[in-house]
Amino acid sequence: MDDDSRKKLEGVKNKHVEAIVERYAGLCKPDRIVVLDGSKKDLEFARAQSVVKGEETPLRMGGHTVHFDGYYDQGREAKNTRVLLPKGQSLSKSINTIDKEEGLKEVLSLLEGSMKGKEMVVAFFCLGPENSMFSIPALQLTDSYYVLHSECILYRQGYDEFKRLKGDDKFFHFVHSAGELDERKNTKNVDKRRIYIDLEEERVFTVNNQYAGNSVGLKKLALRLAISKANKEDWLCEHMFIMGARPLHKDRVTYFTGAFPSSCGKTSTAMIPNQSIIGDDIAYLKKGGDGRAYAANVEQGIFGIIQDINPVDDPVIYKALTTPRELIMSNILVKEGVPYWLGMGQDLPEAGINFSGEWRKGMNGPDGKPVLPAHKNARYTIRISELENVDEKSNDPKGVPVSGIIYGGRDSDTSPPVVESLSWSHGVFIAAAVESETTAAKIGSEGIRAHDPMANMDFLVVPLGKYIENHLKFGDDLDYCPRIFATNYFLKEGDKFLNDKVDKKVWLLWMEGRVHGEYEAIETPIGFIPKYEDVKTLFRQIFKKEYTKEQYDRQFSIRIKKLVERLDRIENIYAVEEGVPEVFHAHVRQQKERLLELKKEKGKEVVKPEELA
Repeated sequence: MDDDSRKKLEGVKNKHVEAIVERYAGLCKPDRIVVLDGSKKDLEFARAQSVVKGEETPLRMGGHTVHFDGYYDQGREAKNTRVLLPKGQSLSKSINTIDKEEGLKEVLSLLEGSMKGKEMVVAFFCLGPENSMFSIPALQLTDSYYVLHSECILYRQGYDEFKRLKGDDKFFHFVHSAGELDERKNTKNVDKRRIYIDLEEERVFTVNNQYAGNSVGLKKLALRLAISKANKEDWLCEHMFIMGARPLHKDRVTYFTGAFPSSCGKTSTAMIPNQSIIGDDIAYLKKGGDGRAYAANVEQGIFGIIQDINPVDDPVIYKALTTPRELIMSNILVKEGVPYWLGMGQDLPEAGINFSGEWRKGMNGPDGKPVLPAHKNARYTIRISELENVDEKSNDPKGVPVSGIIYGGRDSDTSPPVVESLSWSHGVFIAAAVESETTAAKIGSEGIRAHDPMANMDFLVVPLGKYIENHLKFGDDLDYCPRIFATNYFLKEGDKFLNDKVDKKVWLLWMEGRVHGEYEAIETPIGFIPKYEDVKTLFRQIFKKEYTKEQYDRQFSIRIKKLVERLDRIENIYAVEEGVPEVFHAHVRQQKERLLELKKEKGKEVVKPEELA
């Protein structure tokens, strides 16, 4: 460590930070330690070193670089992402765990000597806006300048936040090593890829990987630490976007958060035209001094899937990806310095460089499978401030007041496009019962419904019952609860969707109007649905098109048999979960009773909205 780095490390005046750096430098044995303080000079250094070290390559467009992960390192590692579980403790069966002593022994042995011949970079970040009630300082140790560069785009700098700790140890820390690299600067030993999460010490160890979902500690790994922290401190850490809804011809902004499982419309909802975005992935929600819920974006950037981003469906992001600015693309196709990806709205070259190396159309990979031009999970990393629709309060340390929470799901034959819960606790029940129907693009059979409570199941590190209880308590403690809504953009008749992709703007602005008491609604056994005249007017105002009564009836009819079948599935799932609050089970019973009573009253399985009004 040179004098400059030593001065920066000592500058935070925190013996806990110094001890962590000393411990893992001794374990990982880097040739050199570099400490960064988040200055403009250091940010430029990190970006440049990623290119110098061969982890990123400049593209033809100014400021754009490309990074390639190894052939077998293209997504989140589920099997070997585990919570270190102390003896005598237990978590939900769906949470992947390993005995803490066993796991620590294994991962520390893999980290031992992992940075020989490389540099350990020490950097300070802040999860959430700086100097606010949302701020969580985060210390990153890594031997990858690509990881560091990604974090400098995705997260706010936190050197000053560490100074504000005044020597306290209340911060997260992350230790990452890409391990031994091949000639393409990719991890060689992916069979020894491990991501172990220590909730007690609020730290994460990740080794033998580069894909950002596994290596960028402040992303989904910090999400798990924050979920644990939130459930101890009575706030919410959620897998949610934050956006501002802006109705036509009205000078107001109404803030919503939203949680959607993969492929259920999360990003497209957050990026609805003429609305504003604060964050697309992770939100902290806390009670403000006025008794309302406030939310802040944990991040300042987007690590987004690039597949299918095109100028028609995603004009704002597409423009940002095709004009000069600082951004990283990963696992795309490159031909003569120009990037290409699947679904970008133009023909792709038949040869180039991609995650497999030299690529040509029709080739097979080392596993014998056909290699696509670009990976389906290819990504872009960009600052939200680079987008034209960024909200003016995206960095407000107070966060933004949350008026509505949206939970999205995917099913082809059951739920209406939009429903409002009957109460806060009913809304928590709806959230805990979220399902996502698999598609042909996913591994496994098409049409299988996967349970994904709060669209956060992959990241839960606390018992599901405790997680639901905390949501209920959070609302009970508020003086003004956000309204809770559920959406489903994927209703079908045969192979034809009943909604157009853009229709979600109507549902959003109906929700926004409900928040302000501008629309009445029809009460159904599953919640409140829109009245026909209101959505008809919105379709005319927004799209200048007619929305027929026939369309409305097909979309908003109550499909009793299908809804009861869903309740049966949810009931069976939660029957084996311990500690689930009784109010949740009560909502299951009551909703089923309401549906069966409606069937008895009307004598049919499908009831039109007009029969309920």
